[in-house]
Amino acid sequence: MTEQNMRGTVVLLSGGMDSCVLLAKTVNECDADNVVALSVDYGQRHWVELEAARAIALHYEVEHIVVPLGALVTGVFTGNQSSQLNPSVEVPHGHYADDTMRATVVPNRNMILLSLATAAAVSRRYAAVAYAAHAGDHAVYPDCRRVFADSMADAMQLCDYDAIQLRRPFIGMSKAEVCRLGADLAAPLGLSYSCYEGGPQHCGKCGTCVERKEAFADAGVDDPTDYA
Repeated sequence: MTEQNMRGTVVLLSGGMDSCVLLAKTVNECDADNVVALSVDYGQRHWVELEAARAIALHYEVEHIVVPLGALVTGVFTGNQSSQLNPSVEVPHGHYADDTMRATVVPNRNMILLSLATAAAVSRRYAAVAYAAHAGDHAVYPDCRRVFADSMADAMQLCDYDAIQLRRPFIGMSKAEVCRLGADLAAPLGLSYSCYEGGPQHCGKCGTCVERKEAFADAGVDDPTDYA
């Protein structure tokens, strides 16, 4: 690899606050010409996040790829009871600590997303993939646990003749700490979108909205979010 490509990173950009901060951090550490933002359309109810991802990528003037999984995930997720995939399932409201929030889990999402990002990194001869899982995700989402990330990191070392590094800088951080870092980096947090209801405004009641509000409050950062 050339030295330039050694610095190359594919950033998984959902359009949410955490991935917005991750892109800000990556661009701050690695010239924007060596960063690719990758978003995935997997049939999520909150497709508005993809528009947010486009706006964030445009803000940083980085290449933005949107991967449409289409019929692939339609077949894979048939009959799934995740509120984010099945429009007949209501989005649960309340804090993530509630067991009902498990209804928002998309099966194996991070493995699918990381595999796509790794393929993009291999194709570009980039050295790394970054994703924004943080400590607050662990209780609800099994594919945000450190043990999962460690296992994926090991696999990514072996999937190509040039090892791909998995960067997960927020894995030990709370969402409030991520929010504070975003403010320090002047990340465009107001462009990010978190609501699982998927409306034009954040509903303010679903788990991601509640968590978002708390993160801004706990971090002591002004919340630019437009809540319904």
